[in-house]
Amino acid sequence: MQLLPRDLYEKLEFDKVLELLEKECLGELGVETVKGLRPADDISLIERSLNEAREFRLSMDENDHFPIFSYSVVSEELRMLEVEGYVLPEEGLRNIRNVLVFTHRIFRFFKGARRETYPALYENIRELSFDKTLIEAIEKVVDEDGNIRPDASPELLRIRRQIQARQKELERQFRIIINEYRNKGWLSDNIESFRNGRRVLSVPSEHKRKIRGIIHDESTTGKTAFIEPEAIIEINNDIFDLETEERREIYRILRELSAELRPYVPQIRIYQDVLGHFDFVQAKARLAQQMQAVQPKLFDKPHFGIQQGRHPLLYLKNKRLDKKTVPFDFQLLGNNRILMLSGPNAGGKSITLKSVGLMQLMLQSGLLVPMDEGSEMGVFHKMFADIGDQQSIEDDLSTYSSRLENMRNFLEQADRNTLVLIDEFGSGTDPKIGGAIAEAILVELNHKKVFGVITTHYSNLKVFAFKAKGIVNGSMYFDKESLSPTYELQVGRPGSSYAYEIAEKSGLSKKVLDYAKHRTGKNEKAVDQLLVDLQQEKQELESKLQEMKDREDKLDKLIKNYEQLHRELEFRRKKMKLELKEQALQQAARDNKEMERLVREIKEQQNIEKAKEIALQAREERQQLSEEVGGLREEIYYQPVAKEEKHKAIQVGDFVKLRTGGATGTVESIDRNKAVVTMGQMRMTIKLRDLQHARAPLEVQSSRSVQADTVAQTATFESKLDIRGMRYDEALKVVEDFVDQALISNTPSLQIVHGKGNGILRNAVRKKLKEYNVDMDIWHPEQQQGGDGVTLVEIK
Repeated sequence: MQLLPRDLYEKLEFDKVLELLEKECLGELGVETVKGLRPADDISLIERSLNEAREFRLSMDENDHFPIFSYSVVSEELRMLEVEGYVLPEEGLRNIRNVLVFTHRIFRFFKGARRETYPALYENIRELSFDKTLIEAIEKVVDEDGNIRPDASPELLRIRRQIQARQKELERQFRIIINEYRNKGWLSDNIESFRNGRRVLSVPSEHKRKIRGIIHDESTTGKTAFIEPEAIIEINNDIFDLETEERREIYRILRELSAELRPYVPQIRIYQDVLGHFDFVQAKARLAQQMQAVQPKLFDKPHFGIQQGRHPLLYLKNKRLDKKTVPFDFQLLGNNRILMLSGPNAGGKSITLKSVGLMQLMLQSGLLVPMDEGSEMGVFHKMFADIGDQQSIEDDLSTYSSRLENMRNFLEQADRNTLVLIDEFGSGTDPKIGGAIAEAILVELNHKKVFGVITTHYSNLKVFAFKAKGIVNGSMYFDKESLSPTYELQVGRPGSSYAYEIAEKSGLSKKVLDYAKHRTGKNEKAVDQLLVDLQQEKQELESKLQEMKDREDKLDKLIKNYEQLHRELEFRRKKMKLELKEQALQQAARDNKEMERLVREIKEQQNIEKAKEIALQAREERQQLSEEVGGLREEIYYQPVAKEEKHKAIQVGDFVKLRTGGATGTVESIDRNKAVVTMGQMRMTIKLRDLQHARAPLEVQSSRSVQADTVAQTATFESKLDIRGMRYDEALKVVEDFVDQALISNTPSLQIVHGKGNGILRNAVRKKLKEYNVDMDIWHPEQQQGGDGVTLVEIK
């Protein structure tokens, strides 16, 4: 991610967030990762990092403690261990052991269901395996405190036992000698000490010739001599020799252990990196818990949908002081990309601007951000900011010159994936000229389709924002009664600076204010008020246009429903007529049989002419009925398709049904003018002329849905609908079909069971019912009858 200027972290105070993050790290590896942290613009990397922090915070909230503790970095020990023949000291082995133990605990943490609960965290070790023999090899030699175990080898155990035996003998002999010389008054008050690794007696100088032994040292005053008695010299010599043997044996053990660990240095280094990464993740999670930060929905494009956002550092400060932090909602609707933020000084404009920039940096650095669940944010590839005093003595730039230098860089490098943050746009020079230059820069930035938040007091910029597409005015709400800021962001209307009101509250005399008002004239204030009024009218107009569009969409839908119902009713009328004709035809067939019986009787009576006349008459009546039935069939089943359906030829995989009605099937294959159709367990070959397109059947459990495909089903309409367990979109479709059938069948009372849960299905039901321009009452029954889990509808 490209950042301008170089001190952007300091301008947005992201460096302070990183300092807080460093304090939450448990070891140097986590701190180094924080120091190397940079915002990314790859959405996959950002989402992975956010998922890790969210899952770790979830484990903290659920008291599912992740096994990570303070640790020491062993990079230097591993580097030296790679040198052939190098022997690790005891402290190095202890540090390596701790890294291995902590890593082993992490591997054990992810056994069982936690792999599914924390998939992003588990992904860090999924391809790795842990070799427990490394810990076992070290623990055979070194204990938890880093000391060599007495039983690290049989030889070491023998040596230490001998040392203990000789030390006990030394103690016994020393006690005897002390008692003897103390009774004679030859010892000082301190009695004994250690010199040159030897246990010695403290003897006043006047008695040192009376005790046989070796003088190892004298006090600085020369009044005390430190003498090793002759009786214990041999014991001390034995102990010294044994300790020398002990050191040689320990060195041998450490040399063998170092050689055993040397091939595993790359593997241990990987374990250390895993530990460092989890240290970094836990630091992010702990900071997020302090900030009440969450993971917003992420888009791979510039986007803002912040709900109840809070400045991270301000929130932590106010939390310590037990103060409330006023949150803000920031969403750019439609084609708007730039927010022109105005309002009085100390009203919160700069804090809001910095909040947006700081939260964007945190998000793209993989940190959770302090806002409500359901918020949305996008990914930017560049972020440019012009905030505060940019004066530079080294570069010989004034404040305004440095701002113009920033603007030049912004214009040269900005594109549609850039976030631009500019505080007090146009200030630093003559207001009239500065405002004009700022407007010209704003024209170019808007032309480049950048996103941004810009604060200003200049009226010409507010007017331009009102007129230009892609820019929307906004303000920090100011309480006119108390003349105090509320720090509430209002997107959609410009704000006044309230300079005169604030000046009056600060105690400036009326004479001074009257003079100032006279000099500025009435037009200045009138422009601000006019902008507010125009913006309000614009919003009302846009709201009405949206309402008209919604009503037009609803009307189109109702017209389509009406046309469909009309077609179905006409189809039913003609089908009933056809059925009557078919019944008449069947009756004619029965009459024909009767006629044939009469003909046989007449033939038997030799009345041939009369028989021919009766047969001809019956044949003509039957032919007429057959023609009428055929005509009705053509009209009902083979009438020309609607214009919008002419291009929809039946293809393999389409859902179809017979024109004469019946179940829905799927086209399996087509051969010329015939198709093989699968209906349930049956396969039939049917002429394409006898088929028509059908809607796909809803894949919903019969106990939880109502299917209303044709008007013929209204006779068996069930007034209760159960949509529990359905998806949101699926529930909307089923409720729509259910209410349509209720209206067709004139069913006044409906019951829809959706369950309580988190209210998503309940809201879906109410949303769909409100789309009908029908007078109806909607309520929930008593608690014992289902309460909020059931919606009752009475259609008037």
